[in-house]
Amino acid sequence: MFQKSLYDIAVIGGGIVGLSTAWQLQTRYPKYRVLLIEKEAQVGLHQTSHNSGVIHSGVYYAPGSLKADFCFRGAKDTKAFCREHGIDFEECGKLLVATNEVEVERMLVLHKQCRENGLKVELLDEAELNRREPNIKGVAAMYVPSTGIVNYQQICFKLAELFEHAGGALMLESEVVDLEEHKHYVDIKFKKNHLQVDFLVSCGGVMADRLSKMLKIPTDFQIIPFRGEYYQLPAHHNNIVKHLIYPIPDPELPFLGIHLTRMIDGSIMVGPNAVQGWKREGYGRINFSIKDVAEMLSFPGFWRLLKTYWKTGLIETKNSWFKAGYLQQVRKYCDLIELEDLQPYPTGIRAQAVMKDGSLVHDFLFADSERTLHVCNAPSPAATSAFPIGAYVANKVDDQLTNISKA
Repeated sequence: MFQKSLYDIAVIGGGIVGLSTAWQLQTRYPKYRVLLIEKEAQVGLHQTSHNSGVIHSGVYYAPGSLKADFCFRGAKDTKAFCREHGIDFEECGKLLVATNEVEVERMLVLHKQCRENGLKVELLDEAELNRREPNIKGVAAMYVPSTGIVNYQQICFKLAELFEHAGGALMLESEVVDLEEHKHYVDIKFKKNHLQVDFLVSCGGVMADRLSKMLKIPTDFQIIPFRGEYYQLPAHHNNIVKHLIYPIPDPELPFLGIHLTRMIDGSIMVGPNAVQGWKREGYGRINFSIKDVAEMLSFPGFWRLLKTYWKTGLIETKNSWFKAGYLQQVRKYCDLIELEDLQPYPTGIRAQAVMKDGSLVHDFLFADSERTLHVCNAPSPAATSAFPIGAYVANKVDDQLTNISKA
């Protein structure tokens, strides 16, 4: 079965980034025929629905980075979208809690960075922290009032609806197995058929590197999966905090540390940690993929990353298997939580791009060819940043299509 040029643009990936991109392309260019391709039976089933549900404000991101810009604008866009379409969200605010003088110094560096990024924050002393959060202990804190919570999968459902209403086509249960770029089209191959499009955008998340490799685009990275394991507190702890509670992150480590997150349904979630994953879409307790592991072990960047963070990796693995270690990271700032309070909750997978030299890609990463554009790394806060990312990609697509038309 072969269909020729039914669509001007195809977007691979039905997570929130792919949906935002496809919707913005279709609404910006209503004469284009835009197709969104998703391998699952429903949109938003992977990273989008396996996260903390936080509308981030941009606390941790270097001034001038795409992360800082996208997150700052994305938080406003996300809230505006929710208001317009009746999606529940709450601007509950976040407290970053310092528990010693070293963390206070780190907090002051973050405070300066926030001000440079135009973010309104407030420093609290121990007495004010205790007044606002009696169940949280620390020597100081930084309050970020604009941080919020939402169910991102609900945003995905609405984006899919708006996309189709604007004239876009949604193709579910369609896994891409190969791609070929030709002079006048891109051939998208599925298990039983294939399809030609004029231009392709890839928002593949944890499969981003594989999609770019199908087209032999020269890149120097690979996606290394990290499991983010969460727990949920019992209902009697639903009022244990009023805000989101985050530790002060260690700048030498790549992840933020375990935090308490109020969910939009009123429950409290604990986590996530960051444990090496052995399967790219491995959400269960024990997961292993021969293909995924073989790719990872053959990639030099994995071994260089392991050499840098092996001690942290061992601690994270130990705390993953033994909840007592996990609990200690929470009790550092909230000693009311007991071991039996850590109840099961679905795990998430973080698609972390790692360069061949072993360095982590902390900002957004893109790659392209004449007729394709790839979102290679969309790290947290990608969900918060989905609307600016979609606009950014749409602008780049416009530039590339202009160049094609001139050729």
